[in-house]
Amino acid sequence: MVRWIQHPLIEPGKIEARLYQQLLAANVIKKGNTMIVAPTALGKTVVAALVAADRLEKHPDSKILLLAPTKPLVVQHEESFIEFLKASTSSLTGAVKLEERIKRWNDSQIICATPQTIESDIIAERYSLEDVSLLIFDECHRGTGSYSYVFLAKRYNKQAKNPLILGLTASPGGDEERINQVCQNLFINEVMVKNEDDPDVKPYFNPIDVEWVKVELKKEQLDIKTHLDVALKNRLNGLKKLGVLNSIQQVSKKDILRARGKVQNRISQSASPPRDCLLAISMLTAVFSVMHSLELLETQGVSNLHSYFERMRKKKTKAAKGLFKDENFKTAVNLTRQAYNNGVEHPKLGKLMEILKSAAEDKQQVIVFSQYRDTINQIYNKCQKEGINAVKFFGQANREKEKGLTQKEQKNIIKAFKMKTYQVLISTSVAEEGIDIPSVDLVVLYEPVPSEIRMIQRRGRTGRTTSGRMIVLITKNTRDESFYYSSMHRERRMKKQLANGYNQPERPLIANDEDVKVLDRENKDNLSSDKRVVVYVDHRESKSGVTRELSNLEVKVEPTSLPVADYQISPQVAVERKSTHDFVSSLMDKRLYKQAEELVENFQKPLIILEGQDLYSSSLHPNAIRGALASLAVDFNIPIIPTRNPEDTAAMIYRLAVRELDKGSKDVQMRTERKPLTLQEQQLFIVESLPSVGPVTARKLLEMFDSVEGVITARVDDLKKVDGIGDKIARNIRKIIASKYSDTFRYSKNAENDSTEKPIVNGKNKPSKEFILEKDVEND
Repeated sequence: MVRWIQHPLIEPGKIEARLYQQLLAANVIKKGNTMIVAPTALGKTVVAALVAADRLEKHPDSKILLLAPTKPLVVQHEESFIEFLKASTSSLTGAVKLEERIKRWNDSQIICATPQTIESDIIAERYSLEDVSLLIFDECHRGTGSYSYVFLAKRYNKQAKNPLILGLTASPGGDEERINQVCQNLFINEVMVKNEDDPDVKPYFNPIDVEWVKVELKKEQLDIKTHLDVALKNRLNGLKKLGVLNSIQQVSKKDILRARGKVQNRISQSASPPRDCLLAISMLTAVFSVMHSLELLETQGVSNLHSYFERMRKKKTKAAKGLFKDENFKTAVNLTRQAYNNGVEHPKLGKLMEILKSAAEDKQQVIVFSQYRDTINQIYNKCQKEGINAVKFFGQANREKEKGLTQKEQKNIIKAFKMKTYQVLISTSVAEEGIDIPSVDLVVLYEPVPSEIRMIQRRGRTGRTTSGRMIVLITKNTRDESFYYSSMHRERRMKKQLANGYNQPERPLIANDEDVKVLDRENKDNLSSDKRVVVYVDHRESKSGVTRELSNLEVKVEPTSLPVADYQISPQVAVERKSTHDFVSSLMDKRLYKQAEELVENFQKPLIILEGQDLYSSSLHPNAIRGALASLAVDFNIPIIPTRNPEDTAAMIYRLAVRELDKGSKDVQMRTERKPLTLQEQQLFIVESLPSVGPVTARKLLEMFDSVEGVITARVDDLKKVDGIGDKIARNIRKIIASKYSDTFRYSKNAENDSTEKPIVNGKNKPSKEFILEKDVEND
């Protein structure tokens, strides 16, 4: 006879009285901040509901906040808590409008939300965590690095009147350092582990049968592989001769990335890098491309490889061009195209169809996992041809030829699959974590994944109500086998480590709570008035990590839409933040100088923060980067401040804001549009409209002739006296000024045929420095 939990806040007949769940909940209440590690389907959500009921009973005016990494999972938790508890419950995600989010927060006792949404609202001070008596981190193994869980745990620990943290996961990871890091970041003091072999769990656990199904590559694939292997080996040998690699046996992608970092560091230290270094960079990039090609061929199939080759063909890098000149690589590309045109499929696809047809006969519900959306589409199309009732399930991100699924579409697909409208759900990793589909009989992995966490998550989609089954498709003698063995080894290591007990290091490792309080006092004491620092932040910067660090520094962060710059500190001072990657990218696509012009036009004291320590790690020649930095500093007079990471950037912005406040700067007047042109700016604008005249040359012309009229009436010989203006440019300027309007059409036709004419960008001629830059790039 089933017994049910009796509690004033728990709906009658909704939570089965399982002893192990009650003991877990009691331990959390007694011992404080806790991580629960337990296999999927053992009811971690039920434990969270039991703890939540206790907290709401003790603190009736408080709130419960449950955070989950995906929107479908948030909605699922919302439905569970509505079913279990007698409390007002709602969900908050980015899809909910701002006003409605604030209303739901104020009106609800239990809030289920994505962490990014709560983080942005907390930073903007739309509400606080003060009244939250229980903070639940679902899939808490994500609490590392810059993930939002880390920020929210710290803020909660600081704000909450009655704090309690509960972390839930099926797989914290096999690395002891990672587990320690999660516990430290989420302020976890206790780790409780439950597994399927525990006596009190075993009666409720359904065993999962794992089966390997091995296939062999077809002849066409083996022929392609042979040529790709030779192309790879030749380049690895070349790298060994250059001294970049010590061995070419069992070289991984990580080895290649590590080697590339060393070479790029060598390049960045020299004004004239050795030719061998530039050659090595090109070869390493090519090696990475060939390795990825082999992975697609072995684990996914000809169609995916063909698509990858087509994308590679459009690249203009030396590495790509060099590969397409390589006889072995060219042969591999041609053989792939022939196999694609002949409809050659990976043997996994045929085996998968056999498995799905057999499952259909037994009326089983199946989830098929693959990490590539191209493969998802390929499987789906094959199911359609074979008459298998299948549906695709993936994330919200858009791809080149396919839109992502909206939250509503995801929810409807899961609901339809639960109701057995579809027999097969073909999914990317988005369905790995926590999605509750209790009737799944079979999980099929199209390819193994090297992560023990993801392997456990995928396996946990089956065996929830009856015995489960998982099939892993593996291609013999390929990366599939190494990935599978790797995940199994990591999982065994994780279980052994947890079984031996968990020893948490002293926390925190960097500073204790008193240190933080002292730092906060110092930050506040540094202000010459009791007025709080305010920084306006462009919406595009909300996910940079800088805003959360500014918030940690007690800065009043005001999210808004800034037409110019990323951060506005005062009426005079604005900051354009660029990561090293974005700096190089904006340099290559010519955005950099346009942004510099706008900064100078709109602010008296603009500056650029350059964040990161790998500025010279791109394929761009270091001298091109140095030239750009020199141009920004000298031609535009924009200071460039280097920072190491988002934390360092936030500290620098904070210090700039404090200086402005100490100097008595007025309240920040947010710029919602570009500044009206002053007389001087209008003069520059007119002169810049002349052919081949950029902002720097325009200033030189006005300094030479003192007025627009002086520039307009200047003779060719006088114009040539200005640095940067030669005979051709001077004559073109005079031609524009002196030509009659009726001759305009004739001049335009001549200009079109003049191959020496400088191109026009955004209504203005390109600054001459950009052409110098292009020459530097071509010499790379």
